[in-house]
Amino acid sequence: MATAESDAAIVISRNHPVFDLPEIVAVEHGLFDRAGLDVRLAENAPAQEREARDPIARRKEALFESERADLFNLCEWGGIDRLERNRRGGYLGYLRPAVVAQALISFDPELNEPHDMSGVPIGVNKFTGSHYTALHLLEGTVPRDRIVLEHTGPPSARLDAAATGSVRAVMLMEPYLSLALESGAHLLGCYFYRGVQVVAPHLPRERLDTFMTAVNAAVDIINADRTAWADLIVDETAGRLAPERLRSEYHRFTHATPLTRERFTESYAWMNSWQLTDGRGGYDTLLALR
Repeated sequence: MATAESDAAIVISRNHPVFDLPEIVAVEHGLFDRAGLDVRLAENAPAQEREARDPIARRKEALFESERADLFNLCEWGGIDRLERNRRGGYLGYLRPAVVAQALISFDPELNEPHDMSGVPIGVNKFTGSHYTALHLLEGTVPRDRIVLEHTGPPSARLDAAATGSVRAVMLMEPYLSLALESGAHLLGCYFYRGVQVVAPHLPRERLDTFMTAVNAAVDIINADRTAWADLIVDETAGRLAPERLRSEYHRFTHATPLTRERFTESYAWMNSWQLTDGRGGYDTLLALR
């Protein structure tokens, strides 16, 4: 017999459209309905600015923490951080389907490669994908103690800061990367990454499996004609970037896959090496139902 909990709607706390596109398409094409799931996207709201390292400071995490959303996606390192710091609990689900580049860009002609970034502040949004990928991108070239990251805010703020010269280089993903390159910026390097679903503790893995099967079907629809969805991705630029100007090489979509113990262990060790975790968690605590 179905329980009230199993019949309840699954609410997705939104990320940027480039990361959420498979879920958006699954909703719009009725794929969740056909799978017997009532899935809804939380209402959009302006991005919340924050400086503190607080897992509930941003709206995406706040909806989850306050039990107004049941899952959200973000970079895997951020997912680990949020679950270690939140009070609600939960677990890490699958690696998300979106494979997206965070790119290091600049309008400064004196900056041309990662070597040039030694001691030069880079604009990021602290403790999000732009922060973690900047470390990954630079640590093989620049000594760790010469990597300088500066909290500059969400991608729109980072792009504006780079364009005005208040920050010499920033990390950006789509659609702001295409907009930056069209506006005269140049690329110093990029780092492709996936991310994870953070899942509420009451949502059983069997139900999550059904959810992800529908999401994977949406990925197949997207990949049949990726240009058909460009308008959804560029929408957050408020008309600054036309859909046909969105570049295709810096984002793509693949089927969701499990987060393996090996991958988690490698990512967790890397976070520990940067003191981005205090080591309170582990594979068996963060990927198991609490």
